[in-house]
Amino acid sequence: MAHWKEHLQENQPRFVDELLDFIRIPSVSASPENIPDVERAGEWVVARLKTAGVENVEMMPTDGHPVVYGDWLHAGEDKPTILIYGHFDVQPAEPFELWDNPPFEPVIKDGHVIGRGASDDKGGMLIPILSAEALLKTTGALPVNVKFFFEGQEEIGSPDLPPFIAANRDKFSCDMIYSADGLQWSADEPNIVVGLKGLVGAEIRLSGPNADQHTGLHGGGIANPLMALSQLVASMKDLSGKITIDGFYEGVEDLTEEEREEIACVPFDEEQYVKELGVTEIHGEEGYTTYERLWARPTLDVNGIWGGYQGEGTKTVHPSEASVKITCRLVKGQHPYEIFARIAEHVDANTPVGVRAEVKRLPGSALPFHVPRHHNASQVATEVLEEVYDMAPYVTRLGGSIPVMNIFQQELGVTGTMFGFSVGDEKLHAPNEFFRLKNFERGQVAYCRLLEKLGGAG
Repeated sequence: MAHWKEHLQENQPRFVDELLDFIRIPSVSASPENIPDVERAGEWVVARLKTAGVENVEMMPTDGHPVVYGDWLHAGEDKPTILIYGHFDVQPAEPFELWDNPPFEPVIKDGHVIGRGASDDKGGMLIPILSAEALLKTTGALPVNVKFFFEGQEEIGSPDLPPFIAANRDKFSCDMIYSADGLQWSADEPNIVVGLKGLVGAEIRLSGPNADQHTGLHGGGIANPLMALSQLVASMKDLSGKITIDGFYEGVEDLTEEEREEIACVPFDEEQYVKELGVTEIHGEEGYTTYERLWARPTLDVNGIWGGYQGEGTKTVHPSEASVKITCRLVKGQHPYEIFARIAEHVDANTPVGVRAEVKRLPGSALPFHVPRHHNASQVATEVLEEVYDMAPYVTRLGGSIPVMNIFQQELGVTGTMFGFSVGDEKLHAPNEFFRLKNFERGQVAYCRLLEKLGGAG
């Protein structure tokens, strides 16, 4: 019987064609009009798991977009049970005019698959399915017990998963979790992600007069909500980058020397970083390096602010209301509910006179995620990455959030390991998103080696 490596090599053209078919499904979870497409993508995953030889495959309804489940549990009780996670929904593709080709008509160019969802996460989540198929077709078995969990709502924050996973805790129980939604450091350099930031957002609305007013009649006589909002937002952070909301940093643990040394080992070219982003210089909380701020320090950012006249030319209007949306990225020791309460208290205490304030929590929050040192699943992943890339992976963190990692941790009691093969430069969430075919194939090899090593054959 052929080895799994031969199976992967011989079937790469078919695998690439299947990825293109998968990307053609516009499974945009944020769009009501694409609800049938998210379902269709789930059905595609069901069919592909069955083709691979996975058993007990089903599409499970939630209160929103569905989850696809499948398993192969014949390795024996002495072997661990591994849950592999990914998602088949994608971000909206707008603005369409910035794509070189239609986002759901994928093309291959220069060794890249270009299309919405190619990297995040259709290419990534297809990888472990193909690896399982290679092992099952060539050996008739998997080295460990495997469960697959693929969701259709990650891009909207997995809002329905907490009660869904809690209600199906026994079905999803496992010893280790590997997420196929994840990144490597560069096209040819691996990393192990040991932390994700949490998230909480708020919308603040200030209102003043009952309608927009003429500045020549009332300017200087009543408070201007837009000016008041600007002052309020400015009171939340000083010019050195420190957040000035009372209690915001309460519970935050500073980095240890070992953690700072790990972060310092990750290459950083400040000049290139500034050039790529088109800024004049780096900026952030004093006393920390750029990566320390990006990965291990909490943030507060304005995402949008509006009020008054937005058109061409001049309109001497005194706006009746103004609003701002802010989000905070959180680190270990912070909780979304507590930080939102701190924001609301700050608004109450610092709103300028003459305006009324309303604070509303935005949907899509997440707890910070932290992988403990010497985590068993991550140590095995580290060994595999070193074999596949011929270098030890960097130890990194991400400033973003993947809500399901916390949900698994809370509901299943298992800390997951990110084992994905996308790269941060692949325009995730942006026009012309792409996925490198060499890493599509490299990931298949890595997952086969991972399963073998977990089963004791590596």
